[in-house]
Amino acid sequence: PAPAPAVRPHRATGYAAESLVGAIAERVQEALQGASGDMEAAQAALIKSAIPDVMELFRKSRVGGRYEHSEFPPTSDVLKKRSQKGADQIWEGRPKWRNEELFKGSDLHEVSVLDMNAAYCAGMKCWLPIGRLVEDASGVHDTKKSGVHLITPSEWDHANLPNPLGSRKEAGDVWVPEELLRTLIWAADQGFCERPIIRKSLVSGATEGLLEKLRRALAQARETAIAEGDELTVEYVKSMYSKFVSTIGESTRNRELRRADWMHNIRSKAAGNLVRKAFKAHACGLLVAQVSGTDELHVVGDWRNAKTPNGKLAFPEGRGLDQVKQKDAYTIGGGR
Repeated sequence: PAPAPAVRPHRATGYAAESLVGAIAERVQEALQGASGDMEAAQAALIKSAIPDVMELFRKSRVGGRYEHSEFPPTSDVLKKRSQKGADQIWEGRPKWRNEELFKGSDLHEVSVLDMNAAYCAGMKCWLPIGRLVEDASGVHDTKKSGVHLITPSEWDHANLPNPLGSRKEAGDVWVPEELLRTLIWAADQGFCERPIIRKSLVSGATEGLLEKLRRALAQARETAIAEGDELTVEYVKSMYSKFVSTIGESTRNRELRRADWMHNIRSKAAGNLVRKAFKAHACGLLVAQVSGTDELHVVGDWRNAKTPNGKLAFPEGRGLDQVKQKDAYTIGGGR
């Protein structure tokens, strides 16, 4: 009989350059050998080298790329930290919201806490500016550009759903990243609110594929490691994508790239992904109890069997980037 065909890894995350995935595996093996097989020591070494390692992967992912991005463009005032430990003027829209009617109501509800896997890795698929940011006072949203925008947000009148703008208490105009603007426009197009008014923009030509090869390689390495029970690689990959996002702004820990506009947009995309999951839960008949950070969605109802209008499971369970896992449960209501 003919030999059975070789089993190939599932590629739900899309094509990833084999050389990048291979480089991740080789680095893990090097760390294990250097630590004489001591898993804890190898993990400590990998986490310590995560920033230079992910930057090297990023450089390799850009070889032959269609666009040549700016690594150290002039920093606009709104993107500069106002103090050494302070923040700049950009509002990312990370949600911190809970449904007060459910919490304070007389009915008891069992709440499932769903965790969005690898939120920042998924958030790397976003529209990023390629060059230095230039002012645009037209008030028009150009979908082929990205950066940051000064907007007047619209009113939000839905007590049972989180405002995509996040937990902002201050009234008036606010600087937001491109990805938060896109989420707000999406919510308006769904009929939940009016479109925000764009007062001024700082933008550059943009692409959604700038980090795509890197993202796919990290996602593929993570997926393979999970399938093989290789938690060392899972933690190493997590350290790489999380530190990439957190250090490409004005961090002194990463001197190879300074793009605070990228950092804000990746974080806003992760937050926007979570908010859209909350809207999906609502559309499937679940009650949304709470939304927090970039990866926690708290829902009431049978989430495992909730389906979209086309009959697909709304929240497939697992550790993949397009899946969720339940990490906790609690009871609310009863007039407390």
